[in-house]
Amino acid sequence: MFTLNPASPTPLVGQIVDGLRRLIAEQSLKPGAKLPSIRAFAASHGVSVFTVVEAYDRLVAQGWLVSRANAGFFVKRRAGDAPAAAQADLRFDARWYLQQIFETRNLALKAGCGWLPHDWLFEDGLRRSLRHLAADGVEMGGYGLPHGHMALRVLLAESLAERQIAVGPEQVLLTQGSSQALDLVARQLLQPGDPVLVDNPGYPNLMFMLRSLGARPIGVPRLPEGYDLAALEGLLIEHKPKAFFTQPRLQSPTNSVTPLAQLFRLLQLAEAHELTLVENDIYADLDPEPRPSLASLDQLRRVVHIGSFSKTVSPNLRVGYLVARPELLDSLAQLKMVSGLTSSDLTERLAFGALTEGRWRKHLKSLRDRLAEAHGRVSARLIDLGFELFHEPKAGMYLWARHPDLLDSAELSKLAAGDGIMLGPGQLFLVEPHPTGWLRFNVAFSDDERLYGFLARQIAQQAQSAAA
Repeated sequence: MFTLNPASPTPLVGQIVDGLRRLIAEQSLKPGAKLPSIRAFAASHGVSVFTVVEAYDRLVAQGWLVSRANAGFFVKRRAGDAPAAAQADLRFDARWYLQQIFETRNLALKAGCGWLPHDWLFEDGLRRSLRHLAADGVEMGGYGLPHGHMALRVLLAESLAERQIAVGPEQVLLTQGSSQALDLVARQLLQPGDPVLVDNPGYPNLMFMLRSLGARPIGVPRLPEGYDLAALEGLLIEHKPKAFFTQPRLQSPTNSVTPLAQLFRLLQLAEAHELTLVENDIYADLDPEPRPSLASLDQLRRVVHIGSFSKTVSPNLRVGYLVARPELLDSLAQLKMVSGLTSSDLTERLAFGALTEGRWRKHLKSLRDRLAEAHGRVSARLIDLGFELFHEPKAGMYLWARHPDLLDSAELSKLAAGDGIMLGPGQLFLVEPHPTGWLRFNVAFSDDERLYGFLARQIAQQAQSAAA
């Protein structure tokens, strides 16, 4: 097909995308032509399958290829190929943006990011735990236990009991962050071509992961008061999905909270439609209210419950966990071993030390108070500029907002990056990306005059353009 150059400043993914687009534009690959399988392309060009997956996915998103379940990738048939090709480059590429902009830590102001400032995290507790481990002469060789460090699992079982989730340590599986937990559950429950429900807007990495497994993410509309239940019931009837991956509490990006009545209704629907609910509760420790969860109401009959310490201790720690009914948890533990052996016993011991050194609950109280104060200041500033707020829980990390004069948050985010500001464009969080004015603001990073100066200038420029 074409030759890749590992020494080129253009990443391999970009070389593959550019090469295939050139072949399609030149009609060397004609509409309807089947591309080599991911593994075949990777083998023939000496690259990883992950590189080819990313390139093919990008070409699908840009409208050059179409993916067919159990068949492969094909050149997309389009009316007016030349105009369509010209338009394809203008489409929002969520995967590229996530990698190139959204996760770029070099920008001075990270108003749209998904983590907390380092001085808001429990770094002191982590350092004390590290010193204790070094002084105790912890074993550095060998592997951890398949289910993870026992003492941390016991602690988590006790903590979950306080949230009315009755599990023993044998029902706790430690993972490399919540991302591995989500991946294990998806691979256990889903087959290529399976429809799967997700929040819309929702977690972009989850959507990418599901698509990489060949699943078909279907968005359940998120409302300020929780779910659009009428839409959810219609999707269950139409698509008959096996699972719904969701964040009922302080959901990203909207920060909405599902009320108790909706949780009960969701469990009823799950029972009626034989649906597994995968509850990603990674923001639970940021919630000052002792709310029920799907897991506490269902006691893991149809719920898999996922948590993490990335938002409160440190994202670099990469310690997460999941709890599930015993037979499902055993299968997930086996899958964990097959895919990556054990998780890190060392980091799990570090997490256990930080959580038990005596200042953890005080840290959480301080963090929740700090977030509540930031919510008040940031929401007031956005409202003063004319923004509409989706929901105001005054807890958690985010505000989801839009301005009537700023209609394309992706274009706005590109301009912001030029000013050293990272924004969270709404397209990034949509199951089917399209231009939208919605933006995700991380309140911990958004209490900054540089952000509001930039937004005010953009709003003024739009007003001048409209007047002209």
